[in-house]
Amino acid sequence: MRDHPIPPVTEPLQYRAIGVVRGTYRPEDPEQFTRGFLVDSEGVEVEAVVLGRVLTLMRRHLAMDQPHLWVVYPRSREHDHLHLQIAGIWEPSTLRQVLLDESESDPLIETSTAVEDELPEGDDYFSIRGELIYTRPETGDLVLKIRQQPRGDGSRPLPFKLQLKGEVPLTHLRHFVSLDVRRRAQQLHLEGFEVMGPMPTRGGKGRGGRGALIRRDGRGSKTNSNS
Repeated sequence: MRDHPIPPVTEPLQYRAIGVVRGTYRPEDPEQFTRGFLVDSEGVEVEAVVLGRVLTLMRRHLAMDQPHLWVVYPRSREHDHLHLQIAGIWEPSTLRQVLLDESESDPLIETSTAVEDELPEGDDYFSIRGELIYTRPETGDLVLKIRQQPRGDGSRPLPFKLQLKGEVPLTHLRHFVSLDVRRRAQQLHLEGFEVMGPMPTRGGKGRGGRGALIRRDGRGSKTNSNS
C-alpha cells in the first residue's frame, strides 16, 4: 500500500492535476450513481463524476452517508465553477480492512505497516503541473494548460485548461510550473509555486534560453538555483 495518494514526480516536465477533497458524495439521481456532488463540511456542493474503477469500492465497502477523503482530478467547466473526477479514496484503514476481508486474513497483510488516514498537506490539497498560459497578477487569475497521458489504445486526449487564483509574475508566462494549491469552495488557490523552466520549442530549446529554477511559498520567500 502506498503511503501517499499523490505519487512522486518522475520527470521534471511531468504534467498532472490531482488532489484530495474531503466530503460526502451525493448522487444527483439514485439511478445515475456516477454523477453527483461532493459536499464538504461547510455545505459547499462541488460537481463530481465517479470514474468506473471506484464504483465497486463505493457500493460495497464505504458508508456513503459519511465524509471520506477522495482522490480527484480537477477540471474548470466555467469561471468559479469547479468540477471533480473521483478517481479513488484515501482511507488506508478502510482499504486495509477490504484487503483483509478479500484475502481471508492473509497474515502478510495483517502485519503490514499501518498508514495514517490523514495527510501532512491536509485536506483539499492539489498538485498542479503544466504550462502557464495566462497570468494576471493584479486580479490574481491564472490559467494552466495540462496535457494528459496517452490512453491504452494509443490515442492522445486533448489538453485541457485549468483556472486558478493566485499571483505568478508575467515573466514566467509560457514556462512549465509546479503549483501547490488549496481548494476553497469552488476555486483552487495558489499556495506555492516552482518554475521548472521555459517550455521547449520544436527545436528542443526553451523559450528565452535557460531559465533559473525558482521556488516561492505563500509567504513570498524564494530560492534560486541553476537549472
